[in-house]
Formats: sequence, C-alpha cells, structure tokens
Amino acid sequence: MRPLALAAALALPAPALAQDPLRVLTTIGMLADMAQEIGGACVQAEALMGPGSDPHLFTPRASDITRLDQAEVILYLDPALEAEMTRPLQAMAARKPVLGVLAAGFDADDLLDDDGAPDPHVWMAAGFWAQAIAPVQATLAQARPDCAADMAQNAEGYARQLAALDDWARDAIESIPEGNRLLVTAHDAFNYFARAYGIEASEAVAGISTDAEPSIADIREVAAFVVENAVPAVFVETTINPRSVNALVAEVRAQGHEVVIGGELFADAMGEEGQLGEDYIGMIWSNITVITDALGGTLPPVPAALEDWAERALR
Repeated sequence: MRPLALAAALALPAPALAQDPLRVLTTIGMLADMAQEIGGACVQAEALMGPGSDPHLFTPRASDITRLDQAEVILYLDPALEAEMTRPLQAMAARKPVLGVLAAGFDADDLLDDDGAPDPHVWMAAGFWAQAIAPVQATLAQARPDCAADMAQNAEGYARQLAALDDWARDAIESIPEGNRLLVTAHDAFNYFARAYGIEASEAVAGISTDAEPSIADIREVAAFVVENAVPAVFVETTINPRSVNALVAEVRAQGHEVVIGGELFADAMGEEGQLGEDYIGMIWSNITVITDALGGTLPPVPAALEDWAERALR
C-alpha cells in the first residue's frame, strides 16, 4: 500500500464492535434453556432458580433483585407458579421487557384449572410447551433486531426437536401395559403430562402447589388408590423432600400391597450440570425413561430430530 493510501486507511474509524449478548434472566430453568436455544450467540440466558429450587416457595433475596435489575429482558411463567415474585416483577416491568409466558403463549381454554387458577406446569408436555417458543422469540428479537433472522431459524429448529420429543414420549408411554399407566408422584405437577401422553390416572401426595405438607389423610387416600389399582411403582421428585412418598410406601405396604419407588422425576426444576436433566429435552427424556422402565414399558429408538442432542447427552 502506498504511504498516502496507508495514511488514509489508518484515519478511517474502526468497525463497530458487535453488541454484547442480550442479558436475559428467567425465573425457572426451563425458560432459560428455551431462551438460550432461540437466542444462540446473541443471548446470555440465566435462571434465578437453579436445580433443586421449588418455584412455588422461592422468595427473592436482595441479590436476586440486583440480578433482575441488571437484566435487559426478564421472562417468567405466571404468578400461579412464582407467587413470591409478583411484586418485584411488576416493579421491573416499568423499566424493561418483562414477559409472562403463560399469558402470552397459551390459550386460557387449553389450560387445566386448579380451583380457579391455571395449573402452571405447562412444560411437562413437550408439544404443549412449544407454544411458549413464539412469544419468547418475539421478545428476544425485539430486543436484538439484528439477530431476528437467526433467532427465527433457531426457533424453528427447536420446535422440530420438541415435536420429535413429544412423539417419542407418547410412543414410550403407549408401550406400558394397559392398567399400568398409572402415575403416582410427590406433588400434582403431571396433569399436562398425563393428558398429553395417555396416562390413565395421575395421583399425587401433595397438590399443585407445594406450600403445604400433605396430611395423614392425604397419604392414606393416595395409598388406597395404589392398593386398589395394584400400582407397581411410585415416584419421588428432585425439588421435594422424599419423606411424603416414603410415608406413602409405608402405608401401602401396611395395607398389604408391595410397591417400590420407581425413581426420581424432574418436575419444577431441571437437573444439575452433567445430569441427563441439565437441559429441558434431557429433563423430559429422563422422566419418560424412568416412568417407562418402572411401569413395564419399552423405550422407542431415538428420533432423527434428536440424534445430535442424544449424541451429546446420552453418552
């Protein structure tokens, strides 16, 4: 390059640096996972509530309010789930995008009712949970318009994965012998799961919320269901102390029926890093695997749309 040309080139302004990733903070891990899948490199998504956290009981600390304040976009599900987050989320909504995904993505007529409030556990059925993709994508794209095309492509790919997971889950549950498709869990988080995948009956020791301990009467009522229907296995959950299910097993055996704990399910939170349930697909995959194995079914082959995920996760 000639000296004058070199001088002119050095005088030009440097290219603008790309924007930093959009800081997205969600309440639950399932939403953080969806936001990251859709946003890709344009998003840095984190969840306030980590593995083992119970969103029904979660109360934000001062450090959590600071994280909410520092986020550029906030995603939550609904006050029916994160009851103690209502006031801080309302305060943040005056200053930044705050999306309530249940109201934005789901028709009220499709939601199950819990004494006049919606059952919030919509992520428990993969095909139903996919309805959250569109409002999450729109919110992220509005905050990072330059990434909108990439986000649309990512959202399409994620929707295909969830559709494949949904079909695989249904096939797995259908392999369980009739009469054994009976799901007994620690709390009532599996109603959408039961509706989507052909569970014949679903019972739980505690209700939809976990803010009250089950009574002796509750345990005896569920035990009577287990005995009457010869349920072979019941399940504990990662976010709930297993003592209520242990008490259920003891009561069932006292009534003359042998039942086992079939395994641990993810309900209100995903798993630890390195566990199969560390992402949403793995969470549902793990639940289906545990339930199918314990109730006498056979797992179908990995669907083509999930082969890349399976290669990473099922090693």
